[in-house]
Amino acid sequence: MSVELLDNPRFHGFRVRRQVEGKTFQEYFSLKENGKRLRGAKRAAVKEQAEKRDAELSKLQAKAKDKADKEIQLDDSGQVKGVLCRLKKEKSGTMTPVFQVGIMSRETGKIVNTTVSINKHGIETAWQSAVDFYCHHKQISKRSKIYKDLVAMCPKKARVTKLLKALA
Repeated sequence: MSVELLDNPRFHGFRVRRQVEGKTFQEYFSLKENGKRLRGAKRAAVKEQAEKRDAELSKLQAKAKDKADKEIQLDDSGQVKGVLCRLKKEKSGTMTPVFQVGIMSRETGKIVNTTVSINKHGIETAWQSAVDFYCHHKQISKRSKIYKDLVAMCPKKARVTKLLKALA
């Protein structure tokens, strides 16, 4: 919940703030009337109004997150956001090409990470494993179009080599 009680010399009341699709919604609900602080039932009514607005914004936020999770988002280099092709430095000091997945999991509510070695599994199998991990945590069905589109976006060997050379 993002209803916050503000009590400072400039404002006394509740602030509702949420971000939906990159746009910040911020609204204030004053607990003052005619220069005096509200108490009792009037204060409770203002708080209820602020919480009702927060609930509306929360629904919009959830809807936007659902929509975003069902779309493939690409970064400037054409890679799927959340799935990167990069070089990982091993404990031995050698650099290993991997697909790294780092996303906010809808399943756990936390950020999850994993890496899949391209040398060990090959490009196609490593990509498949990375996409499976991504879809599992984004709760995308393996029967969905977005899953099939993600699998089809497997980078070609020449592209992976080019990316890795650029990173080195």
